Amino acid sequence: MRNKTLIVVDMQNDFIDGALGTKEAQEIVKNVREKIMQYRNRGERVIFTRDTHGKDYLSTSEGRKLPVEHCIKGTKGWEIEKSLLLPGTVAAGTFPPEVSIIDKPTFGYTGWGEIITDETTEIELAGLCTDICVVSNALILKAQFPNVEITVDASCCAGVTPESHRAALMTMKSCQIHVMND
Repeated sequence: MRNKTLIVVDMQNDFIDGALGTKEAQEIVKNVREKIMQYRNRGERVIFTRDTHGKDYLSTSEGRKLPVEHCIKGTKGWEIEKSLLLPGTVAAGTFPPEVSIIDKPTFGYTGWGEIITDETTEIELAGLCTDICVVSNALILKAQFPNVEITVDASCCAGVTPESHRAALMTMKSCQIHVMND
């Protein structure tokens, strides 16, 4: 029996049409929404990650290297794109067992071992940005769960640029992460 989990990485307003938004990010929202619906309709687990920074962001190591305030906790830019929040999920303030949200302070989340169960056989990732947070989390997951099938749906991801998106997909393929729809 397959026990699948979808991880929706940082589909937040600042990465879609806000401070760091791109046309490509805006174009994948519909695909990501459809992917979430597929998982929800099958009763499979969906985990949202949310890039989360404080008001002191510009004084952090990341902020000095990327001096664009974004995903400041509590702001509109920090919020997940509202069309992705389906009834019965975080939009309504409830968390059914198959939906959860993780606030992460950096590109890759290192606490997956506390969230992903031994019964998980497949993990699929979608979201933003392919070349930063998606690839970081995919590689962490592959390292922590070497026998779990890790998949990234390229049609549900966008990078900082189309070129860096493609480069990240190649990196993930090289690390035995299945990339589909590229």
